[in-house]
Amino acid sequence: MGFFEKLRNGISKTKKSAFSSIVSIFKRGVDDDTLDELEEMLICADVGIESTEMIMEKLREKIKEEKIKEPDEATAALKSILLEMIGEKSEMNLTTKPSVILVIGVNGVGKTTSIAKLAHNYKMQGKSVLLAAGDTFRAGAIEQLSIWAERAGVQIVKSSEGSDPAAVVYDAAAAAQKRGTDVLIIDTAGRLHNKKNLMNELAKINRVIDKQLPDVSRETLLVLDSTTGQNAVNQAKEFRNTSEITGLVLTKLDGTAKGGIVFSIKNELGIPVKFIGVGEQIDDLQSFEPVDFVNALFE
Repeated sequence: MGFFEKLRNGISKTKKSAFSSIVSIFKRGVDDDTLDELEEMLICADVGIESTEMIMEKLREKIKEEKIKEPDEATAALKSILLEMIGEKSEMNLTTKPSVILVIGVNGVGKTTSIAKLAHNYKMQGKSVLLAAGDTFRAGAIEQLSIWAERAGVQIVKSSEGSDPAAVVYDAAAAAQKRGTDVLIIDTAGRLHNKKNLMNELAKINRVIDKQLPDVSRETLLVLDSTTGQNAVNQAKEFRNTSEITGLVLTKLDGTAKGGIVFSIKNELGIPVKFIGVGEQIDDLQSFEPVDFVNALFE
């Protein structure tokens, strides 16, 4: 299955729930009734009220200014607005050796499997990858990551459950330097006894990276579950207060009709989506291509 076909299949629920009907709606006429119906569809696809209002305002202006009356023209106008909203593709900055990817997010969003898929992606690109099992709090997290590391064919640095996560990261950073590793991917806890402890732990890990690998390229990826809709936006706002997030990983897009969350997140937070999960297989985490994503919604 090709890249675009996998993407199209992966977001089919969102497409069927909202976007596939847009062309047929416009065929009934490009008027106020049509636009009201479109607005409702976008909200149902979890584009978000604020983002939907912005989209509709721009679309109404465009229709009026360009005197749009044909369905194809109206669809093209909407696609251009959606593309403008999510912006251009945001590339990963992994120019140093090693480069660091710190992966954060609450439990249950698919963080561990996303790490494995990232590791697989970079290994397939010919890069050497090392995982750091920094989630020492959740029962079974280290074992789970170890299993995925074996499946992906990459190395892992780990300690025992309940050990100091920052110490694991320290050892992993030293190992990455010694082995000449290309990419160090660090797992982190999704929950501690309270939110303050979690955020303090992330800050401690960041200080270790700053000290041990001061000049490396760094990405901090926040993993969000697409099926949670607007709750994912709220999670991102919480993590943004304590971490300098450089990109988002949206998981489970294949399991939700709420794929419009992509537009809501970018519009409300200004953080680029860098990867999307469109399946359970190890190669089902895709680099986010805005043009392909928007086109797939309509095709």
